[in-house]
Amino acid sequence: MSQQNIALLTLTILSTGALAANRFATPAGAQAGADANTIGVSRTAAVGAGENIPVDALGTTLVLSGAAFAKGASLKSDANGKAITWASSGAKVAIALEAATAADQLIEVFLVPNVA
Repeated sequence: MSQQNIALLTLTILSTGALAANRFATPAGAQAGADANTIGVSRTAAVGAGENIPVDALGTTLVLSGAAFAKGASLKSDANGKAITWASSGAKVAIALEAATAADQLIEVFLVPNVA
């Protein structure tokens, strides 16, 4: 799996709770839930509320897969902020630049502007 990313914009957000690294994050500073609108992908973890964390918002980044998906698939957030295939609902937040063969793989994705 890829270990590269080309972030064009990395924002610092204030966490509102625990947030794992390489997961989709919301504009409010929380780990994204299922179908959520996201601001990007967290680069580091936050143990609790009030921590400044870097979030890749534009470009490519590494995110954990929540299930298998094909290269080129449109992606959304699952309940744990991991990338899964977008089928018909929720915010499209990224495009897979490589395939995931199972859950919990670091996959390079291209972040796309999104609105739920």
